This record gives sequence, structure tokens and C-alpha cells, in this order.
Amino acid sequence: MPPHSDPLAVAIFAQLQQQIETQARELEYARLKIQVLEEHLRLRRIAKYGPGSETLSNLQLQLLEEEPGVSNQEVQAESEREALPPPDGENKRQRRKHPGRQTLPAHLSRVEKIIACTAEQCVCGKCGAGTKVIGYDESEVLNVKPAVYYVEVIKREKRACRQCEEQGVATAPLPPRIIDKSLVSDEVIIDTIVNKYADHSPLYRQSAILLRDAGIKISPATSCGWVMTVGELLVPVVGAMRKELLVTNYIQADETPVDVQTHDKRGKNHQAYLWQYSTPGGGVVFDFRMSRGREGPKQFLGAFAGILQTDDYIAYERGLGGPGMVHACCWSHARRHFVDAVKLNKLDAASVRAVELMDKLFLIDAQAREDKMDHAARHLLRQEKASPLLDQIREHILATNKTVLPRSKAGQACNYTLALWKKLTQFLDHPELELSTNLAENSMRPVATGRKNWIHIGSPQAGPRVAAILSVIESCRRIAIPVRQYLADILPGLADTPVHKVTGLTPKAWATKTHV
Repeated sequence: MPPHSDPLAVAIFAQLQQQIETQARELEYARLKIQVLEEHLRLRRIAKYGPGSETLSNLQLQLLEEEPGVSNQEVQAESEREALPPPDGENKRQRRKHPGRQTLPAHLSRVEKIIACTAEQCVCGKCGAGTKVIGYDESEVLNVKPAVYYVEVIKREKRACRQCEEQGVATAPLPPRIIDKSLVSDEVIIDTIVNKYADHSPLYRQSAILLRDAGIKISPATSCGWVMTVGELLVPVVGAMRKELLVTNYIQADETPVDVQTHDKRGKNHQAYLWQYSTPGGGVVFDFRMSRGREGPKQFLGAFAGILQTDDYIAYERGLGGPGMVHACCWSHARRHFVDAVKLNKLDAASVRAVELMDKLFLIDAQAREDKMDHAARHLLRQEKASPLLDQIREHILATNKTVLPRSKAGQACNYTLALWKKLTQFLDHPELELSTNLAENSMRPVATGRKNWIHIGSPQAGPRVAAILSVIESCRRIAIPVRQYLADILPGLADTPVHKVTGLTPKAWATKTHV
């Protein structure tokens, strides 16, 4: 009798088949579990050995674990080690053509320095007659004059009538200054502000440089007083900048931690936050808050009814802005999750493919920038190319999500993108919306660099003043206006300026007025 007609054989066959399928599922689960554990192990090793270790393979990281006392310099050197040459027959990358010698800006003044020929070159080697200059071989180098400190002696005219003594003496009025009766000029105060908040040089370092180069001793406490005075003066200006921002239709927001001294009994700094609000092509406003709660953006945005673009932080989710506000999210954040998955597993073809598809999305906007399209033209291009590409991206992520564990990096990337899909695709309906908040993140980088140098904000009361200075410094950079010239123009006499005139002193208004 054939086995298939034997009920017992059929039952045994079905049982064995079921066992095989169960074992296959268990093996697949075990494979995915091992992948997650390897990802967690790699993340721990990267955190241990620093950013340079991201480019190392798992085997290289394992070797570092087995070598006690390895230094960050050794990790960095290993990460920069030249890769093995590609096998024969593979296409090698073409070497980039050297761009050539850089030309120096035309607006810089030129100072000629003539180098004369030697005595031997001034006499003809054949007849002995003196040679004549027939021209010059010219080249240009960038030069610098170190800062020169000097004492400005201010002499105010005193006038009186010799015939009418009862009229008394008239003395020329002093021009308005940032700080009345200060020992230093406005230029020195502005230099201190720019050095700290644009060039990230802390006050103690500036004091040491001044003592070394000019023999002048000014304590950090004194220069801190200048900084706080300027910050207080700029607070109303930044209030006007906030009003300028809220009347726009599009705001990008982000936040970053900053330590604040609270002088509590534990001797630890408090972690406060600088919230950044900006619009592409416009100014930036930093808002200092002692917490990361929803109250910060809620109070700042008020009844804002335009587009708010952020990351996925929950504080932006509910109760913000007016009823008509549109919340959009950032494609760079979604892409970054898949990039992290690829960093952990370079053989993760699904994550690599997701990154490639998202790169194509960004290339559409890159084409629009290259062709100098306005928002309307870019919108048509997006409808033509981005819309079908988004369908492709979503289908790929849905398929990938079925094959990975939710807690794996790839699984987290899929869940992140799918959960925010509606907010990520808002750019199809709003032509002015950018794909990412990279501009906002770029505005946060000076804060991240600065806090590594000046470490913390001195007190909760100093926070709004520091935020005001950062707002002005970063807005000047974004709008491309000279920050020193701007501060020198608006700060003297600002304390006596009526509130209704402050609106004309914002970086945007100043740039329009001066046509910079």
C-alpha cells in the first residue's frame, strides 16, 4: 500500500513537516535575536571607543576589546587606515581633479612687497653691464596683522565766552556707549561677545590672551559683566525678532541641552534647554527654558497657525499653536535611523536600499536648487518625481518591517518612519516645506561647540541673556550680515531706545535698512 494512503504515515509526515517549520521559525528568530544582540554589543563598543570607531568592523572592535589600555588616538588611527585595494577587474574610483590654486578675495586690500634681485643678478654675466628691471613675477599670499591694543585718549572740547562769564562753560557731549563710564571701548566689548559666542572662546581664555599679548589684566568676572549687560540690552530686540518669526508661515524647531549653575547643595549643574526656532532664509530665535517640557514651545508659539517642522519629540505633539497649525517632520531623521542600521550591519541590504531610495528623494530637491527653481516650480517637480518614489519607499519599508525584529536598529527605523509617514509627506501639499530640518540643526551646532568650551551658563537668570546673544549672532550668520558692524550700530544708546523703535533694530530690519 502506498505511504500516502496510509493514515499513520500521513500523520507522521504532517507532524515531521510541522516540526521542520517550527524549527525553521525558531532558527530565524534566533538569527534575528543574535543580530539584535550584536547590534547592542557594537553600539556599546562604539560608545566606549568614540566616534572614530564607527568605521571599524566588528572584528576590529573585538581586537580592541582584547587589547588593554587602548587609547582614543589608536582607535582614530585604526579608523583612518587605508582600505585594502580592490580585487583585479573591479572599477577603481577615479581620483578627483585638483581644483587648482585658490584665489584670494578681491575685497581685501593689497600691499605690495618688492623683492629685489641679488647683487650678482644686477650685473650681466656676459658683458658686465648693469641689468634693468623689465617686470615682476607676481604671486599673492594671505597675510595678517595681530590685534593691536591701544589707549584712546578722549578729549572733549570745552567752550566759553570770554565776555559773558555768566553763560558758563559748554562741554562737547559724549556719544552714546554700550556701558557708560566703562574702562574699555564698545569695540572691546563687542570683540568679547563675538569671541565667546561666534568663535567659542571662553572668557577665562580671552583674559589669558589679553594678558599675554598686551599685558592687560581684565578678570573674567569683569568681562562677564559686559556680556550680561549686552544680553540684557538685546532681550527686547529678540522679542521683536520673535514677532517677525511668528508672522511667517513656516517655522523649524529643535532643542538642545545646556548646563546651568544653580549652586545647589549637591554641587551639580542643572540641565536646561535652548529651544531654537527659525525659518529657512530668515533669522533664528533661541528660547531658554529650565526644562524640556511642552510649556516652552507652547508659550513661544502662542497661536501660530502655519507649518511647524520638528523631529518626533513628544513635546511638539499636542496643544501647540493655533487650530490651523500643520505639523511636519524631517526626512533626515528618518534616513539617519537606517544609516545607523547600516553602520551596525553593512550587509543589511534592506536598510542600504532604504537609504538609497531616500537619497533619491533628496536628489529631487537638489535638482531644484541647482536649477534655481522657486517653490511653485519645485512643487511641480515633486509631484512628478517624489510622489511615485514615496510609494516605493513605503512599500519597501513595509516589506522590510516584516522580516526584522522590532527592537533591532532596522526595525526601529521602519517603525519610526511608518509612524510619522503623514507628517513626513506633508511637503507634497506645502511647496515651501523643506525635506529636512538640517538648517535648524546647523544653527544648533555653534551651541554644541560653545558649551564644550564655556561649559555652562552661570545662573538661571543669565539664560535668557545668553539666548538673546546667540539669537543675534546666529541670525547675522544666517542672513549674511557683518555681526560686528551690526552690534556696533545698534548697541550704543539701546538702553534709552523707545520700545516701538526696537522693531527697526532686528538683524532683518537692519539688513533691509542698510542694504547689506
